[in-house]
Formats: sequence, C-alpha cells, structure tokens
Amino acid sequence: MDIWNRWRGRTAQQVGEGAEARALTHLQAHGLRLEARNYRVARGPGRRGGEIDLIMREADGTLVFVEVRARANNQHGGAAASIGAAKRASLVFAARCYLARWPQPPRCRFDVVAIEGEALSWLRGAFEAG
Repeated sequence: MDIWNRWRGRTAQQVGEGAEARALTHLQAHGLRLEARNYRVARGPGRRGGEIDLIMREADGTLVFVEVRARANNQHGGAAASIGAAKRASLVFAARCYLARWPQPPRCRFDVVAIEGEALSWLRGAFEAG
C-alpha cells in the first residue's frame, strides 16, 4: 500500500505531519539531531513571515534548515520543484529570525526532503540564502 492510500481521508495538515515525521526519522538515521520543529515567525500583526519544518544539527555543528515537501507523484515537476521563489524567501526570513539570537551564528544550509509516493530524496544545500 503506498503512502497516499494510507493517508486517504486525512487532512493536508495530517499528511504534512506524516511527511515531516518520515523526514525526521530519515535525517536522524543519518546522524542529524533535531533542534526545532515547525519554527514559525510573523512579519507583523496578521502577516505570516515563514515556517521552517525542521531545524537540524549536523555532527560538525552545521545548522540545517529543512523544508519537507510531499506529493503523490512527480507530475507538475514534483515535490522539490514546488518550492518557488516566494517560499524560499519566507524560509530565509524565518532562518534569519532564528539565527538572530546567536552572537556568532553557526555555519548553515538549506535542505529539502522531497517525498514523492514512497520515494524520499534528501537534497542537501538545495538553495542559498542569497
């Protein structure tokens, strides 16, 4: 049974939470440690600023901001291709807010975990903060 049949009848939020849990398990199995989950910031009253699905730490201290995307298949470009310029900008904004608490921020990168059907792809350094 594929992932979408298992999740049939569930809300988009429930599907997203399941995808994030699967991504977290995968990243932890590869030695990353969870720092924060669903980190959210606002740009002002009633204005969303951004959300980072997972913030992980590599063994070397690198902070990894992870966007998790799940799609039933790779039609329309697939899960990773669904992260457009506006989404990248909101991720960078949220990451900068998260890093503001450190006097000396650690090395960082932006990764994507793309889940298409049962296939999981971990794209390290998927984009730059630019």
